Amino acid sequence: MDARLSAEQRDLRAAAAKLADSLGPQSVLDLSDAGRLTRLEKAVAATGWRRLRSDGASGVEVAIVAEEFARGLVDVPYLGPALADGLQASSEPTTIAVNGVAVDARGTARALVLGGVSLAEAHLGDAVAGVDLTRVGAEIVGPLRPVGVISAEHVSRWHALALVATTADLLGAARGAHALACDYAKVRAQYGHKIGTYQAVSHPLAEGLALIEGSVSILRHAAWAVDEAAPDDAIRAAKLAKVYCARTARTVCETSIQVHGGIGNTWDCLAHVYLRRVLAATELFPVRLEEVGCGLS
Repeated sequence: MDARLSAEQRDLRAAAAKLADSLGPQSVLDLSDAGRLTRLEKAVAATGWRRLRSDGASGVEVAIVAEEFARGLVDVPYLGPALADGLQASSEPTTIAVNGVAVDARGTARALVLGGVSLAEAHLGDAVAGVDLTRVGAEIVGPLRPVGVISAEHVSRWHALALVATTADLLGAARGAHALACDYAKVRAQYGHKIGTYQAVSHPLAEGLALIEGSVSILRHAAWAVDEAAPDDAIRAAKLAKVYCARTARTVCETSIQVHGGIGNTWDCLAHVYLRRVLAATELFPVRLEEVGCGLS
């Protein structure tokens, strides 16, 4: 495989990063800014990125957008609609439901439920509070309505895509939390010096960057495998990536909180928003270490 991004993929990354940086929350207070959310939703809807799979995009493109949106804490639906589009194209706002709860349900009244090779749709009810402050869940109400059957290969590749997309979310959140900590270490001074000059701060940040670089490699391979490898190999690659990146993201986010010191433990610091997103993404399509082995510890 060629792990390098194509020119089109680099342009996609740049566009997603620009949108996330311009309209994503810059503070915890921004999470409740209705005007910003409206502008963000309008911008994301205009891109058409929620329909990448039905437009013929690869798993790599889906992962690119997911990663950049997580880095910028984009808090309107993308992951759920993008995965729903991977199951069945729809002109209506649609997301997916896992274990009876719809994911990314803000502004959505319909969710797809996959059971084996059977696909059903459900209507959504009340919002469900969760750990992740950037996503809104919703309960399923009423009976499920069958909408079709998909092939076993399609199911396998979709499961690989779901693992890759949530892994990209983990990596993006880790990158965002690491950048937040580095920016803080450059300006916060103690004893007449910026705290980033002290080894107790700089070394954990350097170790976090090394973990992130390793995560980029394993995610890039898993995203490529979604469409190019055999279905079983694609799922295995995605599981390995999920385990590795989940551990990386949690470590990096916890380091970010420590670097911020006392303020890192307050509600007003964005570091805990990244950690919350990581914890939620880890438990969405979770993978246990025992499932992958390979000497990981």
